[in-house]
Amino acid sequence: MKHSIISVLVAVSLGTASLAANAENTWKDTASDAWIDGKAETTLMLNGNLDSFDINTDVKNGKVTLTGKVNREVDKALATELVMSLDGVKDVDNQLTVIDEMDDEQDGEVMQSLNDAKIETVVKTRLMFESEVSGMDIEVESKMGKVTLSGTVDNDAERQLAVQIAENTNDVKSVVDMLKSEEEGTMSKKH
Repeated sequence: MKHSIISVLVAVSLGTASLAANAENTWKDTASDAWIDGKAETTLMLNGNLDSFDINTDVKNGKVTLTGKVNREVDKALATELVMSLDGVKDVDNQLTVIDEMDDEQDGEVMQSLNDAKIETVVKTRLMFESEVSGMDIEVESKMGKVTLSGTVDNDAERQLAVQIAENTNDVKSVVDMLKSEEEGTMSKKH
């Protein structure tokens, strides 16, 4: 009889521990999904190219489902890329409906414009994180993959490093160096 009672108590204890662990995992998964959902909605809202009020997000186990409508196919692709870049997102199921299709020429122009904006952001970020470059003093402009650097650097070595960083960035086709060196008081052009 004692063994029966002990066996029942052990079984109940293990079952309770298992339920508690399962409840804790479920709570953590739900909290994580809510956190991802909030980040996804904020990211879409802060992007100036999308009307986030027409996009709905739903998250389950790290998979984000996008529903609603966007104006163009490029907007649909942008929404996927923005959400996919968030920590914790495992997959994106993009069910957005495109309501205003552009012709191929317009779509290409928009894609090039977005690519140039991405190039500018990546080059500027790389310059800002390079401790040997005065990234705050350098302006970056991209047009069809041709990057122009302007502003002021301390010396020629810093100028060369900034140009090299830009040249080594994905999708950059060429770099125009319009940087002024305080050391020399000059400006050079490099293609």
